[in-house]
Amino acid sequence: MSSIIQLLPDHVANQIAAGEVVQRPASVVKELLENAVDAKATDIKLIIKDAGKSLVQVIDNGSGMSVTDARLCFERHATSKIRQAEDLFSLHTKGFRGEALASIAAIAHVEMKTKQEQEELGTHIIIEGSKFVSQDVAILPKGTSFLVKNLFFNIPARRNFLKSDTVEQRHIVDEFQRVALAHPNIHFTFYHNGSEMFNLPQSNFRQRIVSIFSGKMNEKLVPIQEDTEIVTIQGFVSKPEFAKRNRGEQFFFVNDRYIKSGYLHHAILAAYEGLLKDGAQPSYFLNLQVPPNTIDINIHPTKTEIKFDDEHALYAILRSAVKHSLGQFNVAPVLDFNRDSNLDTPYEYKDKSATTPTIQVDGNYNPFSNNESSKQFSSQRKSENTASWEGLYVGLKQDAESAAFGSVEFESDTVSSSLFNENEIETSASRMYQIHKKYIVNPIKSGIVIIDQQRAHQRVLYEQFLTNMTVSQASSQQLLFPLNLYFSSSEMKLISELQLSLINTGFVFEVANDDHLVISGLPITISESEVPIVLEQLLSDLQDGIPESSFSQNDSIAKSMSKSLAIKTGTYLTDKEQENLVNGLFACKEPNVSPFQKQTFITMRVEDIDKKFSV
Repeated sequence: MSSIIQLLPDHVANQIAAGEVVQRPASVVKELLENAVDAKATDIKLIIKDAGKSLVQVIDNGSGMSVTDARLCFERHATSKIRQAEDLFSLHTKGFRGEALASIAAIAHVEMKTKQEQEELGTHIIIEGSKFVSQDVAILPKGTSFLVKNLFFNIPARRNFLKSDTVEQRHIVDEFQRVALAHPNIHFTFYHNGSEMFNLPQSNFRQRIVSIFSGKMNEKLVPIQEDTEIVTIQGFVSKPEFAKRNRGEQFFFVNDRYIKSGYLHHAILAAYEGLLKDGAQPSYFLNLQVPPNTIDINIHPTKTEIKFDDEHALYAILRSAVKHSLGQFNVAPVLDFNRDSNLDTPYEYKDKSATTPTIQVDGNYNPFSNNESSKQFSSQRKSENTASWEGLYVGLKQDAESAAFGSVEFESDTVSSSLFNENEIETSASRMYQIHKKYIVNPIKSGIVIIDQQRAHQRVLYEQFLTNMTVSQASSQQLLFPLNLYFSSSEMKLISELQLSLINTGFVFEVANDDHLVISGLPITISESEVPIVLEQLLSDLQDGIPESSFSQNDSIAKSMSKSLAIKTGTYLTDKEQENLVNGLFACKEPNVSPFQKQTFITMRVEDIDKKFSV
């Protein structure tokens, strides 16, 4: 009987391992950038084409590799970072598993050029699908150049699962930003399809944050500094008034490695308790330095999750540090209406010494002197003022009485044979009621209709926006003063791609530069104060990518704007507002469900109500 279990060939094992390590082009970018950082490079260039599907190239000026290491680095579990199992608990580098380069070489065409500084010649290796094609000697500069072409060329199914270029590019930008933020002492440049996207010179952490996101980011940051035996925390958090609805600007770095931690994120939110609006998310960029033996990194293939020895202590320290900085820099506004600004000491008086005030004394003044002339004058004035005091009140009583009762009308009581007359019964039967500022109850012939006001308004707005974008040109209201909004470079790129659809909605704007947007006109249904909320919600909803077809783009924008602008649960509506909302809902093409396929209303028949009382 033949054996069932067999050893897998190396090329098959590498392809299986590639499924864990290389999920998309961004995974290749992450591994190659981290290898360049581990090589102690001070200048790293990232070049991609077609969102990494055609080309991913990383060039660094690091230490380079010898001929033997250049060939050995493509073998599975070949690494220079660890020698024994105990080294896993004292890691100071990014990569250590020894699977990245072998996995990449198994599913792409790889070309590597490397040279050490003390060597005269370098090594040029070409690999296609784990097969060595050539290895030559070449004249090269110091460092390493990794070129990865035709990703997933031998796994068509995996290539078909890749998203659009916009989505894949966004994932690459995210990985690039994470590595660049963790190492501000390295010069990074990023090119996509021949155009420069980022050029980040060597700087400090604050300047790196401002360079990546926007120039206005500098005024939003509050520094954090805390040094304990367990952890050293350095970084920045945003002021509460600059909180956003998406979580795009939230970064944790542990020992210069980007991680994701919902537990530590909750500690940040706890520090902001009472300072944020519902659904708002603060931005933070925090570096945590902990002893390597107190963390376990090797619990996830992408190494973005870390196990801490003492999470509870870390949670408390982080929350206290953030709360202390928010209070220390007085980010919460304080209004003191009793303070007189005239009492503030001018700055120019800080170096002046106090002067002794001069006192003048009238030596001729005697309070006990008997001045007859003054007494006589005072008594004369007093008698003149009080001589005819009774004349001041003549006729006042009659005028008060006539004014008090001359225009009073008495209301006569009417006796009715019933508690409600016929008109009142008809009015109350057709009137709508709002329950708990959430539902609208409307009587109908067969019973009652209960409407969810938020979902109903979402449906009404959704169809209005969709009609404006697809059927007729939306009308705009021009602003007297243009509105200036600042976004990060990636958000600005997303807005520029949606520019035509937003103009059809009623927006009138122009992109001033990489981080600046000037809005001169708005849809008539949007107020000026709602514009940042609408655009932030739109960017948050489309962070996974813009749909390819124009109709899908319009549909996504209409859904996002209806979600932002719809009246929320807890909003009081007048009788007229309730009537307009109900009439608008049942005038829609699909009144039964919201744009997000949730039921907008339910009906209860009189028979159903009777059954409740028949028990």
